[in-house]
Amino acid sequence: MPGFELFGDAERKEVNDVLDSGVLMRYGFDGMRNGHWKAKELEQAIQSRFDVKHAQLLSSGTAAVSLALAATGIGAGDEVIMPCFTFVASFEAILMLGAIPVVVDIDDTLSLDIHAVQAAITPKTKAIMSVHMCGSMADLDALKHICNTHKLFLIEDACQAIGGTYKGKALGTIGDLGCFSFDFVKTVTCGEGGVVITNKEKFYTRSDQYSDHGHDHHGTDRGAESHPALGYNFRISELNAAVGVAQFKRLDEFLALQKKHYTIIRNELSTIDGVTFRTVPDGGEESYAFLNFFLDDLETARKVSHAFKANGIDVCFHYYDNNWHYIRKWEHLTQQKSLYPLSLEVKQGLAYLKDKSFEKSDHYIGRNMSCLIKLSWTEEETLQRAKTMAALIREATV
Repeated sequence: MPGFELFGDAERKEVNDVLDSGVLMRYGFDGMRNGHWKAKELEQAIQSRFDVKHAQLLSSGTAAVSLALAATGIGAGDEVIMPCFTFVASFEAILMLGAIPVVVDIDDTLSLDIHAVQAAITPKTKAIMSVHMCGSMADLDALKHICNTHKLFLIEDACQAIGGTYKGKALGTIGDLGCFSFDFVKTVTCGEGGVVITNKEKFYTRSDQYSDHGHDHHGTDRGAESHPALGYNFRISELNAAVGVAQFKRLDEFLALQKKHYTIIRNELSTIDGVTFRTVPDGGEESYAFLNFFLDDLETARKVSHAFKANGIDVCFHYYDNNWHYIRKWEHLTQQKSLYPLSLEVKQGLAYLKDKSFEKSDHYIGRNMSCLIKLSWTEEETLQRAKTMAALIREATV
């Protein structure tokens, strides 16, 4: 991760196919295409790879999460449980539909704490959004049991976890709908893009229509299509899809590199007293896009973070002080800073955040370092990086 590090002739060929035809839109203009349908080709590859019936390619991972929620009928006043450690797009997608994000604690998986989820359920709860942050997952069996018991939808935000698995099934295929991001810094990139996958035809049909202004996509005359429901424009372009076609064919190559580099660094850090690693639930295998480890306390983690930056160890994040990924810095959400008036339902629904604390999550995020695993490193560079990281951690913990 990220896939752009290994751009090459394959990506250029796919893009040139689109440029040569002149058709950059995924729908229509059949006669001009010379047989090139890049979005459809990528959707079919995704369906085959993940053994799902349906894939809807979109303009971003954020669009994918928004669309997954909309496809289940979630809207005004409904509550969606989500973790306090995620990208801001998680609550943005919920709020876009007029629904209410119910933010809860994480545990040492860096994903949803099961007890916090159970305590957050109310009569207004409609879904649980499990975010597989940094390539790994929560206890998905427990979440599925909760959803079945309370008749809730399980949405998997696997935007950072393509290639991860849980009990033999690909992440993203376990809930009612799964979402992946193909933005510029993901393991597979389209530049910008995302996808929703599902085995439920109803959700796919709604996704297909909602992502393209409500078009039903029946027949070959786009102007004659009807609109069964309101929709928006979440379409991906053929240029973006073309990049994804080439990148997706290389997924196994990318995953193998991630695991190789991850393992080198983890093995080196495993020799250090006081370093422990995130818990991966039984039966789970992370995607190896990030290496996440814990130090003794917040002060030590901050020292190590500063030492890494001062010594050229890049893309290692201390999310406790990060503006995008942890609720400590989400003042725009907690203070309801919006460009437009929020509905009374949403304003009242978010009021709990003014006084809510996340001590359990602080305990984990405060001590956590999360290091992105690059594809472009050589084995020698990775080994040197691992030794430098280990030395800096030892210096900071003396």
